[in-house]
Amino acid sequence: MSNNKQTLSFQAEVAQLLHLVTHSLYSNQEIFLRELISNASDACDKLRFEALNNNALYEDAPNLEVRVSFDKAAKTLTITDNGIGMSQQEAIDHLGTIAKSGTKDFMGKLSGDQKQDAQLIGQFGVGFYSGFIVADKITVESRRAGLPADQGVRWVSGGTGDFEVEAITRAQRGTSIILHLRDDAEEYLNAWKLKQVIAKYSDHISLPILMEKEEWKDGELITPGDEAGGRQPGGMVKTGEWETINKASALWTRPKKDVTEEQYAEFYKTISHDHEAPLTWAHNRVEGNTEYTQLLYIPAKAPFDLWNRDKKAGVKLYVKRVFIMDDAEALMPTYLRFVKGVIDSADLPLNVSRELLQESRDVRAIREGSTKRVLSMLEDLAKHDKHEATAGDDGVTDVVDADDKAKEGKYSQFYAEFGAVLKEGLGEDFGNRERLAKLLRFASTTSDAVTVGFADYKARMKEGQEAIYYITADTLAAAKNSPQLEVFKKKGIEVLLMTDRVDEWALNYLHEFDGTPLQSVAKGAVDLGTLQDEAEKKAAEEAAEAFKPVLAKLKEALKDKAEDVRVTSRLVDSPACLVVQDDGMSTQLARMLKQAGQQAPETKPVLEVNAEHALVKKLDGSVHFHDLAHILFDQALLAEGGLPEDPAAYVRRVNALLV
Repeated sequence: MSNNKQTLSFQAEVAQLLHLVTHSLYSNQEIFLRELISNASDACDKLRFEALNNNALYEDAPNLEVRVSFDKAAKTLTITDNGIGMSQQEAIDHLGTIAKSGTKDFMGKLSGDQKQDAQLIGQFGVGFYSGFIVADKITVESRRAGLPADQGVRWVSGGTGDFEVEAITRAQRGTSIILHLRDDAEEYLNAWKLKQVIAKYSDHISLPILMEKEEWKDGELITPGDEAGGRQPGGMVKTGEWETINKASALWTRPKKDVTEEQYAEFYKTISHDHEAPLTWAHNRVEGNTEYTQLLYIPAKAPFDLWNRDKKAGVKLYVKRVFIMDDAEALMPTYLRFVKGVIDSADLPLNVSRELLQESRDVRAIREGSTKRVLSMLEDLAKHDKHEATAGDDGVTDVVDADDKAKEGKYSQFYAEFGAVLKEGLGEDFGNRERLAKLLRFASTTSDAVTVGFADYKARMKEGQEAIYYITADTLAAAKNSPQLEVFKKKGIEVLLMTDRVDEWALNYLHEFDGTPLQSVAKGAVDLGTLQDEAEKKAAEEAAEAFKPVLAKLKEALKDKAEDVRVTSRLVDSPACLVVQDDGMSTQLARMLKQAGQQAPETKPVLEVNAEHALVKKLDGSVHFHDLAHILFDQALLAEGGLPEDPAAYVRRVNALLV
């Protein structure tokens, strides 16, 4: 049948990827076995799922399994599954291209840093190519379930620019991957070594992984009939019997006490393709109207595509231990898209589809239960974030147990990676808004580190302070140096500094915390209430009165730019600042919308001026009044990170006054 052989070229990205792999991309060589067994297990899951509607796909082999075998003489290691298999076209498509959108993006991310790149390989579902870490040639033989025996396919490549494909006859459905091992990988022609690697990485796979039994056989006598003359060296000999070498029960179905921390961490790495251990996890069986098991993980690091809202995210869904789908978004809200894990339902129908998932009452119950579980995990981490041993009344210091100690600092680590995503929940998850608000952290005028929660802030509020004050800006430096903060600094009032792009949007949904209103220092007139003494108030009112004629002229000069001009007591050192009305859109949010190419409503800011400032005093009676008024406005715009509408006119005006 060799006349049907065709040689095809790899897609450019695959060729590039193979070059990386073969030049020892993975610092951890044995990971190839995990990837290939994981793929084999997925192929069996797919068969089980397709067979729900077409039982004939099982042919005459209903027991799904993965077999691992080796041949020392031929220097080959073979991983065989009796899963769904591939047709000839599927072999060309799956093994010759990376069939993911974002491949270009993926290749751009590869940096040559082995650890990071190893993680990316798994994330992009290209684990098959990891075989080239140990092999200088890979042969794949496969037949798709349901196709006749003579429609098998053989795919062969040396991992360079091309691969060969030909039709073969294959009685058994499924796929065999035959690795022709390089000389430096001969340790994998050893049953003990293979068992050790499989136990480490693949023990949780719920299918049996089989290897041929071996037993010790003494060598032949050197001189027949003469025991005293010694024997040839003995060796391990295969018996022809196959044995299961993994536990073959899904990890999440085992009692917690039977699963070690290492096993939980390894399982996470397998389902997430992350090379780092998770930050924390929760494993629970939920009983009640809806029964399900959840094993949910919070990663230690954000994936590079966290902000790609089109990317599929979500947990793996199983029904009665049958794999149904990856990325079941309906089981986890979008703002928790970083959570990885497995949900195994006892109640959903086996043929559940993505469409059905959106509607089901059970799904709603699972989603709510899982959301609450994730928030509980985060609350637990937050509680232990700065756990310091404290002395009680009797002078005895609390002993922090090892479990608590292990959680120290983890919430800060989580928040640095995922805090901005969590804030999306304020607008998406009305029912959990209060819990989410307690989990938020910000920098403030007393702390550059993003560690201040609303509760911490409230505990430090000054006597008579009636609001939680905050400011939003593009950067920490812009927030800290904003003119709007001057009176707050002078009075020693803490202000939260919010610098995430999502803050402005999220705070539209949060107007108070624990009964105390949130007040942007860049919105509305500043009213410090009882924090301003009577003398200050009186002085401000007098200044405003005396300044009225100049204000009227300023309003006229700036009528195209400013909605209003007023005297303020919020400024100490700066001549002017911009604010918006209480219900207006902030200038920062309007800027962000424009940058994103979206329509922002045209809002004019209010110009607030400091009547005590020399530049403002100079306005009165100046021949350059018009120019000074515009400079004052444009400088206020610059101070908050904006740009004058006509930068050239601004420069001309400043230059005219400088000369």
